[in-house]
Amino acid sequence: MVTENRHRHILVDLDRQRLTLFQHDRILHEYSVSTAINGAGEEPGSECTPRGLHAIRIKVGTGEPLNGVFVGRRSTGEIYSARLAGKYPERDWILTRILWLTGREPGKNRGGKNDTLRRYIYIHGTPDSEPMGEPRSHGCIRMRNDDLVELFDLVDAGTLVDIRG
Repeated sequence: MVTENRHRHILVDLDRQRLTLFQHDRILHEYSVSTAINGAGEEPGSECTPRGLHAIRIKVGTGEPLNGVFVGRRSTGEIYSARLAGKYPERDWILTRILWLTGREPGKNRGGKNDTLRRYIYIHGTPDSEPMGEPRSHGCIRMRNDDLVELFDLVDAGTLVDIRG
């Protein structure tokens, strides 16, 4: 069965801090994002955003509420708020949905020590108080929660994600 999502792919431009969803060569949507404050890189523990060709391996959070909190890719049942943030100031907030990425380039971002999946690199929601359009993450690609819900519903596991910069 052919789905309408079959020819969709994502480009993440680290220099522009933009995520673009394409259908073939046509732009469907473009979003402001926030990638790693440490820049681009594939090394584990670097807190850098890995470059190269990836794919969405797993979609996590279908049906979860906006601002729903995830820890270890599991919903905690909490809803993010300033009060909750004050209670857990050390958390890197992963909210609403998770698109868990896997590398597609052996020796660069798949397998070995630089494996993107094992680095737990996601496209995920973040608090509305966090700025978009500037690098601020610990390696992941952060999005506004409403934008992420829209993107989540437009892609499937297996959708290609090219991260450049």
